[in-house]
Amino acid sequence: MGEYVLEMKNITKVFPGVKALDNVSLNVRPGSVHALMGENGAGKSTLMKCLFGIYQEDDGEIVLDGKKENITSSKQALDLGVSMIHQELHPIRFRPVMENIWLGRFPMRGIAVDRRAMIRKTRDLFKEIDLDVNPEVLAGSLSASNLQLVEIAKAVSYNSKIIIMDEPTSSLTDNETEHLFKIIRQLKDKGCAIIYISHKMEEILKIADEVTIMRDGQGVGTWPSTELTTDLIISRMVGRDMTNRFPPRTHTPGEEVVFKVSDLCSPLPKSFQHVSFELHRGEILGIGGLVGAQRTELVEALFGLRAIESGTVEKDGQEFRVKSVSDAKKHGIALLTEERRATGVFGILSVLDNTVIASQKDYAKSGVLQQGRRQKAAKEANQQLNVKTPTLETLMQNLSGGNQQKVLIARWLLTHPDILILDEPTRGIDVGAKYEIYTIMLDLIRQGKSIIMISSEMPELLGMSDRVMVMCEGRVSGMLNRDEANQIEVMRLATKFVQ
Repeated sequence: MGEYVLEMKNITKVFPGVKALDNVSLNVRPGSVHALMGENGAGKSTLMKCLFGIYQEDDGEIVLDGKKENITSSKQALDLGVSMIHQELHPIRFRPVMENIWLGRFPMRGIAVDRRAMIRKTRDLFKEIDLDVNPEVLAGSLSASNLQLVEIAKAVSYNSKIIIMDEPTSSLTDNETEHLFKIIRQLKDKGCAIIYISHKMEEILKIADEVTIMRDGQGVGTWPSTELTTDLIISRMVGRDMTNRFPPRTHTPGEEVVFKVSDLCSPLPKSFQHVSFELHRGEILGIGGLVGAQRTELVEALFGLRAIESGTVEKDGQEFRVKSVSDAKKHGIALLTEERRATGVFGILSVLDNTVIASQKDYAKSGVLQQGRRQKAAKEANQQLNVKTPTLETLMQNLSGGNQQKVLIARWLLTHPDILILDEPTRGIDVGAKYEIYTIMLDLIRQGKSIIMISSEMPELLGMSDRVMVMCEGRVSGMLNRDEANQIEVMRLATKFVQ
């Protein structure tokens, strides 16, 4: 084996209307963690899909262990010792965890599947990576974080020499992330190479040996992680210095209360209970808390997606019942959900369809859709938010994460909301796209709209909120003004009821 276990040389990939990769090279050493960084749309995932056989490169070559390979399928990539943990998890939810792991390679006894052997192999695998999951439970019953760890276990089960991890910690807690890092170190010790894609700077600097940065489908360069800082990575990713992570605040919220929640309770005892708060016109109200604080459950109830047992909701001083999404939309409330791929994006539909789908009835006359009006509304909304797409007919799944998120914001703005609820609005989005979304948020509050924002990223919560409401175990544990909110105070309130 030479110095590198993988050499990707001058890889080029063209899609209709866009050059996704332009002469990109990547060299990865065995037994190392090689981070791949760049803004959404920089080409990171496309490059890895070429390596994993999902896409075929139009030019360039892939060399594994000194031998040139033409990888035309994922099965071939796995046979060559390359496995990939995808950013979007697609488990077979109605089958057991163990079947998800050994799919296509079940242990057999004669012509029958050997279930006892499959259980034993899965338990041995989980023991190796210290994962406490019952192999026989349905995959759909697991939390997002446990599903992510099961995917990691599956990649380990192939005994791969290269494992690609695309945003592996996007749904993991801090403790689970540390657990993943422990697994990565074990894999490194065995000589396995990890290609690690993440937007989380602190993680990269902690776990990576080398960092390759991409921008606009091209390679910017490769550096040892010890030579990099967060500011250096950001400036090389975006091609400009970003001394401020957040746009300047020039707007002060008004005194007028546009939305009032009083003593709101869920019918589920372990969900939100006795929640009260007010939202002012032109205000960003941040909601902080740890995983399990019931923040998402609360805002989904306010949007009619979950039941409310008791309590009241008022808009502009008038009480109303939120029994359905239609009720919420009718009263000028919009919700950008936490998991955009699962509950927001229609990947196989066009950007146009994704933009107008929530306001479709506005473009119908006598029950017939008026295509010209749909086109005009979608074009104006996407231009306003600076969505980068070749055309409105481009499939939504071909857009970067940041541009998908902007299309979803455009979708809800076409419903003309007064109150926009944003649940983790910049999750899985690079620093440049984050800044654009923050700018959009500030434009909206200047127009007199009000925003409720859930964020698990402390800098974002503190940097964008006028006030921070902290939740713990389904209850409001405190309300902090902008000048008194800091990381220590938020964490103190977030753990207030935890014994």
